[in-house]
Amino acid sequence: MDSPEDDTDTPPRSHRPELSSLGRQGTTGELTDNGRARVFPCEACGADLEYSIGDKALKCPYCGHVKQLAIAEDATIEEQDYEAMLERLRELRDRGEEEEPGQSEVRCRGCGGNIVFVGTLTSSECPYCGAPIQREHVHTATKRIPVQAVLPFLVDHNRAAALLKEWVASRWFAPNEFLKRGAEGVFNGVYLPYWTFDSVTFTAFQGERGDNYTVTVGSGKDQRTEVRTRWSPVGGRFQRFFDDVFVVATKGLPRDLIQALEPWRMEQSIPFTQEALAGFFARTYDVPLDDGFEQAKLRIDAALEQEVRQRIGGDQQRIHDLRSRYDAITFKHILLPVWMLVYRFHDKPYQVFVNASTGEVQGERPYSAVKIVFAILVVLAIIGVVFALQSGSRGGGGGGGTRVRFQTGSTAPASVVVPELPAQHGVAADRGDRSGARLSTLTPARQG
Repeated sequence: MDSPEDDTDTPPRSHRPELSSLGRQGTTGELTDNGRARVFPCEACGADLEYSIGDKALKCPYCGHVKQLAIAEDATIEEQDYEAMLERLRELRDRGEEEEPGQSEVRCRGCGGNIVFVGTLTSSECPYCGAPIQREHVHTATKRIPVQAVLPFLVDHNRAAALLKEWVASRWFAPNEFLKRGAEGVFNGVYLPYWTFDSVTFTAFQGERGDNYTVTVGSGKDQRTEVRTRWSPVGGRFQRFFDDVFVVATKGLPRDLIQALEPWRMEQSIPFTQEALAGFFARTYDVPLDDGFEQAKLRIDAALEQEVRQRIGGDQQRIHDLRSRYDAITFKHILLPVWMLVYRFHDKPYQVFVNASTGEVQGERPYSAVKIVFAILVVLAIIGVVFALQSGSRGGGGGGGTRVRFQTGSTAPASVVVPELPAQHGVAADRGDRSGARLSTLTPARQG
């Protein structure tokens, strides 16, 4: 009889073959503090280089020396197989080899001060001398999903400040004090981690199409027109491809505001290089890949439901059954640039974000209760005047007017639009003249 020691089907943990690395180590700049951090010294004067938005290269803030970004000639931005990556991560987890960012303390080579990187923070500056410094072995970690692309900052600090000023001036229901003072705070340039997902979907649906029509009922003074709906069954199937569905891969940010920053100028993105992060803050992901795809599915499903309603057509739609399958799922791990600012108004914090590739501004703002009440009173006054005019017209015409009645389930056209009131204790996401976050990649026709 074979003993347990003779069983060679499962190799001992210490003798398991090594898995190939998910990423590769950084090769540019110089390592410091025993390999725990990376810096990019100027070749001319020895100071630390920073990424220059205007030059799209590294530039010394002291002597002006410019160094082009080091990107390998064979470097490409490729989609990764979603299911294959999940399997690799499961293997690493089973072996106890999956890496987490955790906390790291590194020493600044310029002044000798200690910088503590906590959680997902990977790129910062020394709080003592201001030298840019990056945490090593995170974005290029061999046991974590590596970053494949970075979209460098295209909107500089001065332009972001000007856009913020325009945004403040356009807030209609903001207090006058806020309009005069503005959003006072310090802008920080941050690279946020994102997942982007591609997928081919197959959808089958069953529902009903509702077509409205009018009938005249009653006679004399009781004569009226009613709107009724004729329902007919509709079903179908269709295929649709989704490209670059964005999901922010870090927690603790207002997701609706971040999502409203889209679209991004992805045509300007480059294969990942740590040099592009020099002088900016950066974070790594703490939203796992599979959780990210679940969030992407919510956006995909909403777009599919909208298309189903368009395919059903008519004045109204009922969806009884909608089923979708997701195939050929791929993803990318990318870093996108954002200017972030936190300001206080009457001791309450508000956040503002600027898409540093397009200049789109999204943020929280205070509301003026006086202005909102005044607007409501104006609307009510207009409604009262319209009602009085209609009543006078019916009285002068001897009751010969025609009444229109909508049955339950139909939609009557709105005559007055009441301004949206602030949500959540007076703080809401202000999105200008849009009714919701943009998602150009989720429309039937690909947009730029």
